[in-house]
Amino acid sequence: MKYSIGVDIGGTTSSMGIVNKLGDILFESEINTREYLTFETFIEACHNILLPEIEGLGQDNFKGIGIGAPNGNYRYGTIEHAPNLAWKGIVPLANAFSEKFKLEALVTNDANAAAIGEMMHGAAKGMKDFIMITLGTGVGSGIVANGGIIYGHNSFAGEIGHTIAVRDGRLCSCGLSGCLETYSSATGIVRTAHEVLADTTRKSLLRDLTTITSEDIYKAALENDEVALEIFAFTGKILGESLATAVAYTEPEAIILFGGLAQAFSFVFSKFIT
Repeated sequence: MKYSIGVDIGGTTSSMGIVNKLGDILFESEINTREYLTFETFIEACHNILLPEIEGLGQDNFKGIGIGAPNGNYRYGTIEHAPNLAWKGIVPLANAFSEKFKLEALVTNDANAAAIGEMMHGAAKGMKDFIMITLGTGVGSGIVANGGIIYGHNSFAGEIGHTIAVRDGRLCSCGLSGCLETYSSATGIVRTAHEVLADTTRKSLLRDLTTITSEDIYKAALENDEVALEIFAFTGKILGESLATAVAYTEPEAIILFGGLAQAFSFVFSKFIT
């Protein structure tokens, strides 16, 4: 078996690729997750993209499919009640992928998958204790302690994004109030932007936009927009406080930030960088 398929399911964008046993990426593509209202149509789209590559390399040369997904349950191969996906309830994702592709498929939480990847090939290579934070549509986290992922009793341990960052704060799609995800994700920073713009009359490039995205806020910050910089500073304060709490619990060697919002690291933690 020479090759494996990897699928990363995000709340906005999903990526897929083919790798060899050394971890080299031989093929990659992406699709808009939100275009697929059922997991069946999503799997069909992935199959249509990957099938020509599989046939070219030979079906018998593939070991299986690894899938990282929000609220992915490693033990049961399911996605369970993911707040940022259109597919509600318990989704039997591993079985559905396996049936469609005729390959073994495994599912885990997307942040746990990212943590394993970093431990094998990336920034955490050689580390046995670290925290992986994914800053995308939501906030995911994978915690590695003593060289292994912490899964917990039902495979949902380490959900830092759904710990309370602000008491009685913003309503989260998970049903709680004040979750870190409502402040330090791509969607959370947009909520902050609307609040800040409503509370001030200061000029900002963001006022000229009909809709605001996290990328718009980043571009405004690059232009030294005062309001955009304030939004990032507020986001960094909330995120920093939550990460400090996580450090007290796990004493990691490092915290690794990943995802779209992590690209704005210098703005998010501008007050803490000297």
